[in-house]
Amino acid sequence: MADGHPPGAGAPRPAPDRDPGLQPERTRLAWRRTTLSATVVAVLAGRQLLHRDAPGPVQVVASVLTGLLWAAFVAVSHHRMRAMAAGRPPALPPRTALLLVGCTLTLALCGAVILARPGR
Repeated sequence: MADGHPPGAGAPRPAPDRDPGLQPERTRLAWRRTTLSATVVAVLAGRQLLHRDAPGPVQVVASVLTGLLWAAFVAVSHHRMRAMAAGRPPALPPRTALLLVGCTLTLALCGAVILARPGR
């Protein structure tokens, strides 16, 4: 009992560094699907803007904002996917989660602005 364990109990098992199941892989795939969806939104927004005869300044600003939001979303998702590969990733901070929700809602708003017809 010199090591603090009862005799015959053996050494305690160390906690695994990561979930041995498929959860990390499912989480990575979810981040990839979400990033792909954001990419499709950004590409369709750019396409919509390019096929307009005379886009207004509001549509141009919304399109640029869509591109910036897409880049921020891709950076965060890439960071999270890399964290999944190395041991147990840290929990997503609430501030980052709120930022991602804000990006998603703003992307939806930008899409609505880009699709809006001037004068209607």
